[in-house]
Amino acid sequence: MSSKSSKESKLAWWQLSMIGIGCIIGTGFFLGSALAITKTGPSALLVFAIAALGTYLVFDALSKMAAKDPQKGSFRSYAKKAYGKWAGFSSGWVYWGAELLIMGSQLTALSLFTKFWFPDIPLWVFATGYAVLGIAVVLSGTQGFEKMENIFAVVKVAAIFMFLVLATLAVFGVFKGLGHRVDVENTMNHFLPGGYMSLWTALIYAFYAFGGIEIMGIMAPRLKNKGDAPKSGKLMLLLLTSIYLLAIALAVFLVPYDDFSTKESPFVTTLDHYKLPLVPHLFNGAMIIAGFSTMCASLFAVTSMIVTLSKDGDAPKVLSNEGKLKVPHFALGLTILGLITSIILALAMPDRIYEYLTTAAGLMLIYNWLFLLFSFKHIIKLTKFDKVKRFIGIALILLAVSGTLFDHMARPGFFISLLFLAIIGIILLLRNVLGGKKKKKSTKVPRPRFQ
Repeated sequence: MSSKSSKESKLAWWQLSMIGIGCIIGTGFFLGSALAITKTGPSALLVFAIAALGTYLVFDALSKMAAKDPQKGSFRSYAKKAYGKWAGFSSGWVYWGAELLIMGSQLTALSLFTKFWFPDIPLWVFATGYAVLGIAVVLSGTQGFEKMENIFAVVKVAAIFMFLVLATLAVFGVFKGLGHRVDVENTMNHFLPGGYMSLWTALIYAFYAFGGIEIMGIMAPRLKNKGDAPKSGKLMLLLLTSIYLLAIALAVFLVPYDDFSTKESPFVTTLDHYKLPLVPHLFNGAMIIAGFSTMCASLFAVTSMIVTLSKDGDAPKVLSNEGKLKVPHFALGLTILGLITSIILALAMPDRIYEYLTTAAGLMLIYNWLFLLFSFKHIIKLTKFDKVKRFIGIALILLAVSGTLFDHMARPGFFISLLFLAIIGIILLLRNVLGGKKKKKSTKVPRPRFQ
């Protein structure tokens, strides 16, 4: 975030793939998957497969634009190029709002994970502590942040690998569960307990678990070969989808779906059923590190986006001013206000806040994906196949958005996202009206005065 000029090292295509995996895996998967499983049972596998397809179609468009015209502003720059200044303004602030909500949901998820050890302590206490730690990471500067993210990435991948190994051993009978045996036939007979409507309403949580592909577009200009952006994303999504589907499959085959809870990760629930000493605690600790990692990444992204908007004239210039620590303190201050709001919400609505914020965050994120697909046809000359993929991508996103209207627990999140859009729309309207008046005033030619 510092303005200090320094040469950034170039990335190989596979390095960008690994960065993408590290930035995406977090609370959206570790706890968001529980929301999907409790709604739709084992068919959560199908939900995640559909979301993976939708995510691929969005990234396919983003990577092609990045390969042709690498832009530091990524999706925001493409929106501006396609539709004009209003689109860049809207896209940037919608992304800021999405990341702000993501931080709120991550703070709540981290607090829920920590309550696994301290069930009697209120959520807001943990949320406050993690928020303070996150701000400290940002204040450590870009280098400190990158070092910590590298360590966090290793821990989260190791946690998933540990779960996959232990769950596979349980499938083959090495560990015995609480009177439950692996019964593939029974699981398949109850594959869709909530009907097709549950698939529809659970889609948003699966899409949310893939949130973070934007970082691939933002970092694409650092590739050694700009044309490698599509290849990099394909590898990232292939690995990510494989990890997600394998982990969820093992969880739902090992534990009855109605044993899962929205207040606990399905992977901790699964491991807890096998009463392995310390293992659920180790995995829970790894999930806290993973969630804290993605929260810090969101904190950086949200602050950086404010600075970008400020430098481009889409936010007050004061927000890009930097202090002695080379951190934009006014932009960070605005982000801290957002964090405080999230903590207050956690205090006011501890039982439902995570689901509300997760729904709103997921919606805000894929609104930008929708904008990206609309921009695609203006930046790239589309083939017939590109047009088909673009249409399917838009349809899947609209399917996920509309599904929230038919779920009484997700509906408040939908209205929260609309509230953010309305606020951004009103600000844009006022900005255009005031800007038009100033322009009219400055171009007004004074009448000559006669002596």
